[in-house]
Amino acid sequence: MSTTGTEAGVATEAPRAESGSASVNDKRWWVLCVLGLAQLMVVLDGTVVNIALPSAQQALDFSNDQRQWIVTGYALAFGSLLLLGGRLADLYGRKRMFLLGLIGFAVASAVGGAATSFAMLVASRVVQGAFGALLAPAALALLSTTFTDVKERSKAFGIYGAIAGGGAAIGLLLGGVLTEYLSWRWCMYVNLFFAAVAFLGGALWLRHEMEQERPRIDIPGIVLVSSGLFALVYGFSRAETDGWSDSVTIGCLAVAAVLLIAFVLVQQRVAQPVLPLRVVLDRYRGGSLVAMLMSGAGMFGVFLFLTYYLQQNLEFSAVRSGLAFLPMTAALMVSAQFGSAVLTQRVGPRYIIAPGLAVAGVGLWMLTDIDLGSTYLGSVLPATMIFGAGVGAVFASAMSLSTAGVAAQDAGAASAVVNTVQQVGGSVGTALLSTMAATAADNYIDSHAPGPMLPVLASLESYTTVFWWGAGIMILAAVITAVILPGRVRQPGENEAEIVAIGG
Repeated sequence: MSTTGTEAGVATEAPRAESGSASVNDKRWWVLCVLGLAQLMVVLDGTVVNIALPSAQQALDFSNDQRQWIVTGYALAFGSLLLLGGRLADLYGRKRMFLLGLIGFAVASAVGGAATSFAMLVASRVVQGAFGALLAPAALALLSTTFTDVKERSKAFGIYGAIAGGGAAIGLLLGGVLTEYLSWRWCMYVNLFFAAVAFLGGALWLRHEMEQERPRIDIPGIVLVSSGLFALVYGFSRAETDGWSDSVTIGCLAVAAVLLIAFVLVQQRVAQPVLPLRVVLDRYRGGSLVAMLMSGAGMFGVFLFLTYYLQQNLEFSAVRSGLAFLPMTAALMVSAQFGSAVLTQRVGPRYIIAPGLAVAGVGLWMLTDIDLGSTYLGSVLPATMIFGAGVGAVFASAMSLSTAGVAAQDAGAASAVVNTVQQVGGSVGTALLSTMAATAADNYIDSHAPGPMLPVLASLESYTTVFWWGAGIMILAAVITAVILPGRVRQPGENEAEIVAIGG
């Protein structure tokens, strides 16, 4: 494959950065602002809409059973099309796909905000997810190829990782403010402002040069992976509402397993795979992807149930619940900057990501002590700040490592994998923890005498069960990543065979 031009990536850009001259892009920090804003828009959309759902349901008159499709429709399109979006960015230009993704996302948001029926709102969310799958990997790939200097890359990914990890919490606050003081429709319309600013900045500052030769798109691979991821995300979404014993749930997960195994086999045999397996078999990237998958599973589920606890048990308003997450977000951002900008240049990823996961697990373990007498300041605040500090170190370092050292022509695919494992992790975590919560609440009610406080105590039992499971997921992830990840800082130009030979 040709590597002509800056859009082809590191082959033309890295030597200039390493020579000590001006960076590849003298507007690179403005580029970071543009990419960060786009990433924030995509991450916000997951939680800002959740807050608006009750108001949207009342306005459009749809049932509780239908409500889940507002979230699931987006997740299905986004999760199943990410690898296709990443490969299209590699083949047709990251700037072009980034700008196209922004336009599509904005148009879908405008349609969703103006929705007059449930079907119209769901359709807009599906289209949002599809264009988000085009936008997200292109943004991460552009960040990876823009910042090639080791020190600058660490700072840039620290900021980007903080946005990726903290955006969901910010979305809770923004969704509460918009819903309470304007309308639920503004939770969709707000994306127009994000997209307009990011589009203008991207058009001005991002570079775009087409490759002289473009390989064929791996159609069998795309069909297998998109169908497999669709079945996987739908299966876990179905498990959340209909249980793990539901025949459709079991069938979807079984089909997903078959399709994804077939995808791996196909990728080993085609000349130009949609996901070159070398991208995920590297120890640095493989360990980082495990960290993103499992931390996503723990984090998104915990966000959901902690929001329930704040609103239903502590009787916080939507706005106050959003404000309650801000200290955690601040801890996450500080930790992301310190972990990525300082530690990644001094110690190996094993000593950053694994301890970060363990610290996050401790924060969740502290939340298992909540009871009828618990308060936000006494129980929730310290635990969530510790959790945020741990997750911040994980997200920034893992995102940087997941795209570091990858060949220029694979940058989009590598970036898509990062987004895919995070999305799948969130779907798995939410479904698994929702099942655990429902089972814990039912068991508590069945084993205790009826009384006026029984529903409240059952809900507390469900929350603490979720936090126990979340803590266990984080600790397990810490152990796994400590084994997989090397204990050394990767040197420029060092390949995997050298790492294994040295002992990692």
